[in-house]
Amino acid sequence: IGAYQVTLDSGQKITFIDTPGHAAFTAMRARGAHVTDIVIIVVAADDGLKEQTIEAINHAKAAHVPIIIAINKIDKHAADPARVKNELLGQELVVEDMGGDILCVEVSATKKMNLDKLQEAILLQAEIMDLQANPHRDAVGSIIEAKIEKGRGPVATVLIQNGTLHAGDIFVAGMEFGKVRLLVDDKGQRVEEATPGTPIEVLGFDGVPHAGDTFLVVKDEAKARDVSEHRRLKMREKVVAQESST
Repeated sequence: IGAYQVTLDSGQKITFIDTPGHAAFTAMRARGAHVTDIVIIVVAADDGLKEQTIEAINHAKAAHVPIIIAINKIDKHAADPARVKNELLGQELVVEDMGGDILCVEVSATKKMNLDKLQEAILLQAEIMDLQANPHRDAVGSIIEAKIEKGRGPVATVLIQNGTLHAGDIFVAGMEFGKVRLLVDDKGQRVEEATPGTPIEVLGFDGVPHAGDTFLVVKDEAKARDVSEHRRLKMREKVVAQESST
């Protein structure tokens, strides 16, 4: 799973979280649906709906997130967008040109066909939803991925969902806490802050958080340590209770 941000010619920005389509990545798709504002379901025009496509649709429905359909590979000889749209009816998704309200764009990633129309569809859906965030508050976000890197220690990619994250901020994420030591954007550049909608790599964790954990800036290290210890205690109690019941 990865997260990156694109800047359009208009200056507007769209952040994408890329979740793999392979069957093994069920949990990633479920988390992705819960941290995004809009879900784009990519379906191959020459292949139709697969089991994991239907699973992704169900995750989006369960998270009550609007869906946009991108029918990819329309440049291929075997492409049949009409077949895909008919298969979507079986999932109760009716695209606009069939009288429904689901935005659908036919694209080719390799030929770069209609990608601008897909961007327009995303911006239109965002406008309809009146998506807004307040950059003038402490940052709140979600952990997209986390790992330990040699020479860097625990590193996590955070999607900032509200507020602005600054270098030096104290934070809590799940059972871990820390102080922002370094912020690196999706282009690999060091930055001093991350505004709402920004995917940012954060260094300064005391341990590795879990993907899906809430990331929250707090006022001081004592508060962060207290919250972290409380959550670890609750987790230990939960594990002991489960072991006792088996």
